[in-house]
Amino acid sequence: MKKANILICDDEKGVRETLKHMLGGEYELSYATNGEEAVEHVKANDVGVAIMDIKMPKMNGMEALRKIKELKPGVRVVIITGYESTDVATEAINLGADDYITKPFRQQKILTQVRALLDSGKA
Repeated sequence: MKKANILICDDEKGVRETLKHMLGGEYELSYATNGEEAVEHVKANDVGVAIMDIKMPKMNGMEALRKIKELKPGVRVVIITGYESTDVATEAINLGADDYITKPFRQQKILTQVRALLDSGKA
């Protein structure tokens, strides 16, 4: 059985490595370091879930989220950020994000959310 493809988009190597450790055994992982790379990756590949930071160089996560949802509305997106803000969370959800998780995040929260999105049949 083919593993689902998860795109991890964060400009911090440590966050990418942490998510790789959390998800790597269960899913096929791809990486991007900014929103532009994430959008290009989604254009060219079958992505089930994108886990994306908000604050990144070149194109921030909110703009990348908007473009990804325009390109492929079925891609599920989880926003991760070090800045907890109700306004930002509301904006992310309004743009089509499926969840908003603040750093530092717990492994169980990430695993549960990714599984739920993939199991929902929409990813």
